[in-house]
Amino acid sequence: MVNNTPTVAVIDIGSNSIKVLVAARDKSGAVTELTSRTIDARISAGIGKAKPQLTEEGMARGLAAVQELLADAAPFAPAKTILVATSAVRDAGNGADFRRRVKAATGYDIRILSGDEEANLIGRGLTCDPALADLKDFYVFDLGGGSLECLFFHDRQIQQAMSLQLGCVRLTERFIQDPAGPLPPHEGQALARHVWDELKRSGFRFPVIAPAAVFAGGSMTTVRAIKGARHGLALENTPAIIGTDTLSQLLDEVAPMTLEERKAIPGLPAARADVFPAALITIVTVADYAHIARFHHSLHNLRWGLAAEALASLG
Repeated sequence: MVNNTPTVAVIDIGSNSIKVLVAARDKSGAVTELTSRTIDARISAGIGKAKPQLTEEGMARGLAAVQELLADAAPFAPAKTILVATSAVRDAGNGADFRRRVKAATGYDIRILSGDEEANLIGRGLTCDPALADLKDFYVFDLGGGSLECLFFHDRQIQQAMSLQLGCVRLTERFIQDPAGPLPPHEGQALARHVWDELKRSGFRFPVIAPAAVFAGGSMTTVRAIKGARHGLALENTPAIIGTDTLSQLLDEVAPMTLEERKAIPGLPAARADVFPAALITIVTVADYAHIARFHHSLHNLRWGLAAEALASLG
């Protein structure tokens, strides 16, 4: 039951998707979802280039998605509405132009999160997930279209937080010449080597004995959706713990497929089918590098951290 407290709306303008969360606090003080929605807008086309630029089409899709999600939030009369953008807008040379267009059309400013802010807010969001309440020492990884956020918690306090340019849209554009065709093994291997090298170069420290590991983001949600579709289960009824053997098997299955064949996989959104192989390679490589056998999947990431921050500011 939600207490009679203010609501907040958070719109997260990501590289691959744009999401809204409307939240309030329940009687126990926990952050509770009132509604949420995701639109796959892919504003990040071109993010893999040396000098990324948002395209006119991408900005138009992004603006339309923001307006649609603001309309979804309006009936809840949020006391505070927050728009944030991450890697795609942060890195684009014309990101300021997109911000001006959104401001002119909606009246809202977009807060551009730094990589460190994004990682730390994801960490705060994960602490809102009751399913993770028993975890004390754990990794958190969140894969988006433009970046991969890496965190390490000790006694539920963030000890490390880092954002790496290893998003699945970025890596697809850089390493996969024809996303519409089967993935050539040498391209997949080059992508995996790059992820491994970037993890090593980053300085992110992995303990000798791997603690629990949490993975958030649309790609792992898609893995669960595919598993659910194969067993006739809704996403929320699928197991939240996913073994890395399952991820490797799924990669072996989708890599030889064409884009049209991947689009036909139940549970795999058509808008993600082109970048899904790169996402799986990245997740599997992270698991191999950090000696992780399984991941806890959570939906409580950036938006939840921002909602917790906003609700705290309202008292």
